Amino acid sequence: MGKLQTEEKKKQYEEYVKEITPTHNLWQNMAKAFLVGGAICVLGQGILNWCSSMGMDEKTAGAWCSIVLVFLSALTTGLGWYSRLAKWGGAGTLVPITGFANSVAAPAVEYQKEGQVFGIGCKIFTIAGPVILYGTVVSWILGILYYVIGRI
Repeated sequence: MGKLQTEEKKKQYEEYVKEITPTHNLWQNMAKAFLVGGAICVLGQGILNWCSSMGMDEKTAGAWCSIVLVFLSALTTGLGWYSRLAKWGGAGTLVPITGFANSVAAPAVEYQKEGQVFGIGCKIFTIAGPVILYGTVVSWILGILYYVIGRI
């Protein structure tokens, strides 16, 4: 009789899990990600075009575009808007420059109550730190390879 009760509880639990587990529509999620990622890229292109129309050369306009996108990403993260956009648009918010800025700003916002040093200072690079570390190491290795191959 104990085994029968265990089987029944297991079946009830599986039904409960199936009932509360959210279902996702893959095509809908892809469409939302496409729209959000595309909107971020269109915004970036708009900034780039505006900077170019102000007389900036391509390199300067690109730098200003990056600065504005990082600023807007950090600002919307601080205001709590970026997380809502990410919840709706999913992977579309991972457009490299804005997604990276969000990943740096989000821990700073989350841990600010722990103080400037142990909160913001320690947690701000939880995600950015490994990217910076491995980016630097790989750049260093590639630089050495470039030097060695150039000497051959």
